[in-house]
Amino acid sequence: MTLKERVEGDIKQAMLAKDKPRLQALRSIKSLILLAETEKGGGEGLTQDTELKLLTKAAKQRRESAEVYTQQNREDLAQIEIGELAVIEEYLPKQLDEGDLRARLLDIIQRVGATGPSDLGRVMGVASKELAGQADGRAISSAVGALLNNTDF
Repeated sequence: MTLKERVEGDIKQAMLAKDKPRLQALRSIKSLILLAETEKGGGEGLTQDTELKLLTKAAKQRRESAEVYTQQNREDLAQIEIGELAVIEEYLPKQLDEGDLRARLLDIIQRVGATGPSDLGRVMGVASKELAGQADGRAISSAVGALLNNTDF
């Protein structure tokens, strides 16, 4: 089942349950999918990699918006963003915890042959591809920096 089909099925369920916040989040996901399909020229649909990138970008936007709203003392709007983020995260792969992230990064550092901070770019290139959707880019970057500088993160 494609992401689009899953979302459409979940939209129907949310409509029947009259769950407006969930319905709004699902419709925004569907909108992203439709925009991406028409942007590519349509036809065969989206690849799983493209779907993952769409969801990751949407989750990042919600997270950043919630932070901004919280800083501006707009908890009502922040809660809406956090609710939509929770729905989006249901479709993303399970996120790595710090221990798993560290183990995976140490493996990547060893395979790449990185020896210090000057190898950050090489490690980040591989780590970004392998850990896409499983960890936030900022978390990966700070962890790689700490590991290459021989400090704990």
